[in-house]
Amino acid sequence: MMAARTTLNPPKTPLYSLKFQRPNSPFSSTPYFVRKPNSWNYPKISLSVKSGQNHHQSSQVASLDTLLNSGRKEEFLDAIKGSLHNCLSETNLHLTVPGLKSKIRGKVRDIYDGGDYLVLVTTDRQSAFDRILASIPFKGQVLNETSLWWFNRTQHITPNAVVSAPDKNVTIAKKCSVFPVEFVVRGYVTGSTDTSLWTVYKNGVRSYCGNALPEGLVKNQKLPGNILTPTTKAEDHDVPVTPDEIIELGLMTQAEFDEAREKALRLFEYGQCVASEHGLILVDTKYEFGKGSDGSILLIDEVHTPDSSRYWISNSYEQRFQNGLEPENVDKEFLRLWFKDNCNPYEDEVLPDAPVELVSELAWRYIFLYETITQSRFELPQTEGTLHDRISRNVSLALSSLL
Repeated sequence: MMAARTTLNPPKTPLYSLKFQRPNSPFSSTPYFVRKPNSWNYPKISLSVKSGQNHHQSSQVASLDTLLNSGRKEEFLDAIKGSLHNCLSETNLHLTVPGLKSKIRGKVRDIYDGGDYLVLVTTDRQSAFDRILASIPFKGQVLNETSLWWFNRTQHITPNAVVSAPDKNVTIAKKCSVFPVEFVVRGYVTGSTDTSLWTVYKNGVRSYCGNALPEGLVKNQKLPGNILTPTTKAEDHDVPVTPDEIIELGLMTQAEFDEAREKALRLFEYGQCVASEHGLILVDTKYEFGKGSDGSILLIDEVHTPDSSRYWISNSYEQRFQNGLEPENVDKEFLRLWFKDNCNPYEDEVLPDAPVELVSELAWRYIFLYETITQSRFELPQTEGTLHDRISRNVSLALSSLL
């Protein structure tokens, strides 16, 4: 892999030599229709659902408040609040692990060059609006373990770059040439950021990333079908792009794009099925792909995490939608909304500190989502020693076994 592309989660300043320029016409007027994948067959999902207050079958889900304020939450609150000042906000493994070379600091992940491999450390940093908002206790562990769970269960759709996971916050991955395109898949018209589908739709856009959008949609409405709205990297934010522009700009070949598009749509449909079984709606998400040394297209970065995805509670969605209320969400949307209500997160040089209760609630929601999706108990990390020392030790052992 070229040194300029050795990242699975590139920072907002592009590492690619190609400078992306928006065409004069930002949105193609040609509708881009995606066939409904009725013919795609998925293996039957067989998840162990345990009874009791710690696990919830979708038919038993009452409300978000009921779920989030269970006895399970109380088990974690003291640990969450005790870790508010001990988050994994920064790592420097290139100074502590022999053999690691350069470090790339992404929005959430610190990525290290380990020769034939990349070492991805998922930190507790919380990003939105193209900047870091806070550090959330245990968030890095939740994201890493959630992604690993999905990587393992989506191999029938696409191979991935995962080699091993030597630590709760670490994934070691194959090096590959990363496509400078994020494959954003959406099932609903919603969102609060400048590039969200609802924001551009309410501003009058009816042709978005090659998709023809019907008139009369309202916020949080389900789309007639899942759509792909790819983005590519600009200097400090993601830029919507059409499939035709991706090819014209040389970001991907037609064959590469077609394969990645199909993988993204299949992954999203599969994720919707799994989420639905556990009382959740997978609203939208993003995927990233790279090309391995053998030419195969690999799924990289993260999968269906609360950072990369939006989740709603399914049984309350319809009633709240009909009453014009926001869906009950289990992702970082409420943190985005708090910052939008209390500052201008795009323009203010200094942002206010997120309240402790808000940070603690988000930490719990990440854990709740992990347990709901995986139907397994989240294990708090051991407190002996520092997080950085533990990670350094585990990565050193893992890399030595790979040599």
